[in-house]
Amino acid sequence: MTKYKACICEGGAERVILNLLLDQDKLIFSRDELLEEEILKSRKGKEFEEKYLRKEFSGKITVYRILDSRRENFKISKAYQDKVEIVNVITAPEIEMLIICNEGKYKDFEKRKKMSPSEYCKSVLKLKNVKSVAFVKEYFSDIAVLENSLHEYKRVSKVRKGEETIWGLLKSSQ
Repeated sequence: MTKYKACICEGGAERVILNLLLDQDKLIFSRDELLEEEILKSRKGKEFEEKYLRKEFSGKITVYRILDSRRENFKISKAYQDKVEIVNVITAPEIEMLIICNEGKYKDFEKRKKMSPSEYCKSVLKLKNVKSVAFVKEYFSDIAVLENSLHEYKRVSKVRKGEETIWGLLKSSQ
């Protein structure tokens, strides 16, 4: 039985990070295993179902959802629920936590309870455009820096049961 995979990213920064990891063959899946051979943007289960699940598939589809919100629902019709395995990959509170971890500033960030990760990056770390695709691509152009950031984020984050982090999608974490 063939096993299909889909990877859905909520934002541009997440998409860049996953593409960097795919391009360096660091993930537990490859681009040619993915539906459409790319990172998808469908955030709603119904939309994903209409576009991809109504095709003929001979096996189960694993959907990796990269998102920063635990409240975002991904509802699939009962007819397709046994054909889909959903893996929620949480980057809460924001993907900018990877930058904070890489800069060794996690403890300092934690002291500033009212500040969001992107605000912290801009005002404390003096990094502009941290949400831009170009910034993220440049900042993590060295794949080792990205891998170390993912590892540190996994170490300090509170991963809930049934959730995963991007670190868990790396071959090196297996």
